[in-house]
Amino acid sequence: MSLIRKGTAEWFGTGLEGSGELSSPSGVLNETPYNVSNRFENENGVAGTNPEELIAAAHAGCFCMALSFQIVAAGYTPTRLAAEAVIHMKQEGYDWSFEGIDLNLEAQIEGIAEEKLVELATIAKENCPVSMALSAVPITLNAKLI
Repeated sequence: MSLIRKGTAEWFGTGLEGSGELSSPSGVLNETPYNVSNRFENENGVAGTNPEELIAAAHAGCFCMALSFQIVAAGYTPTRLAAEAVIHMKQEGYDWSFEGIDLNLEAQIEGIAEEKLVELATIAKENCPVSMALSAVPITLNAKLI
């Protein structure tokens, strides 16, 4: 089996003064605006999105789903998995790069020990497709039961 997923971007104007729109076939992103201030100055995201926040959301979502499969395969039932992916970036001249990613997990799973949760979360972190795509960047995991 093979899957294809798509997203599109249009950019108008220069890097600093220009702006663009991101779209996806699902309609979740439908001409969603992005520009320099959305990317580097607008922390709350009210004015639009940016590529890094989309990658962070995709990483958190992929990790949660992969972990859910690991938990069920180990004989447990997850009640709630809440993941946050935090991307740390650095700037050198005009160029930005990912410095690292923190995956922070809070989990509700009846009957599981925290050590087992960490073991399964580590497997999920290493094997979810988004983690594998981002493997050039150090990814740390912080997992705890709540």
